[in-house]
Amino acid sequence: MIVMTVVFTVLHPGYLTAKNLLNILTAASLSGLIAIGESYLIISGQIDLSPGAVAAFAGVLSGLLAQRGVSFLLIVPITLCVGALFGTVNAFQVNVLKIQPFIASLAIMSIARGLAYIMCDGKPVFISQEAYIKVGITRIFGVPLPVIILIVAFLVFGVVLAKTSFGRNVYATGGNAAAARLAGIRIHQVKFKLFVISACLASLGGIILASRMNTGQPSAGQNVDFDAITASVLGGIAMTGGTGSLSGTFLGVLILQGFNNGLLLLNISTFWQDVARGLLMMFALTFDYFRKKKREI
Repeated sequence: MIVMTVVFTVLHPGYLTAKNLLNILTAASLSGLIAIGESYLIISGQIDLSPGAVAAFAGVLSGLLAQRGVSFLLIVPITLCVGALFGTVNAFQVNVLKIQPFIASLAIMSIARGLAYIMCDGKPVFISQEAYIKVGITRIFGVPLPVIILIVAFLVFGVVLAKTSFGRNVYATGGNAAAARLAGIRIHQVKFKLFVISACLASLGGIILASRMNTGQPSAGQNVDFDAITASVLGGIAMTGGTGSLSGTFLGVLILQGFNNGLLLLNISTFWQDVARGLLMMFALTFDYFRKKKREI
């Protein structure tokens, strides 16, 4: 992260400024929330490829509710509850049907994205409700509200993971599921909660993104799952499960989003940005491999 910051600051003097740092955090409001859910799941030995599609679905659904005059105070819980259904179906496939989470969430990704397009007939849902739009533009002491929500979410879920029995159960499930079951941990229940949490965080991110854009876009959230998983692994969470922390994930999110922001400032083609994200993923997985080998010694 230090090397990246120095390089981009030398190449573009506007990189290391308070304004641009807030831009990086604001842009990370969706991928960061999804990265929290992915981190929990990966630590438990699971994975979810559907949050980006669920976020798009949530943005479209909440936008349609706003167009029909539903209060924003009702839009949020309704959208979160509907989004949680995707997590419930994911958990059902994994726990009951014994489908691999990669395949199960891939199916949900297709369903959620398809429903998002069906609900709005493939067209953006424009949002004019003042209370809804305020979420994306409100600043508290100069800090955008989406950034505050992101930081609070990392703090809360970080404490839960590190300091509670539920967090210890997550680590135990990913470290050795058989031993966790023998120790009395209901691993099916843990997985169910984690998939629901992942879907709810994705839905919240979708609402925030729609507020920032003033539209619910069925195409939103493309590749955000990839970014969230990359950030988690960059932050030290092992793909084999059982280790990692949300503080590391937060740094991973900053590295990934800061890298994307630096490429944008340098006017690098979006095609090369895709290549760069792929290289970062390879870099993260290579680090994960050597961390695993070191733990085995």
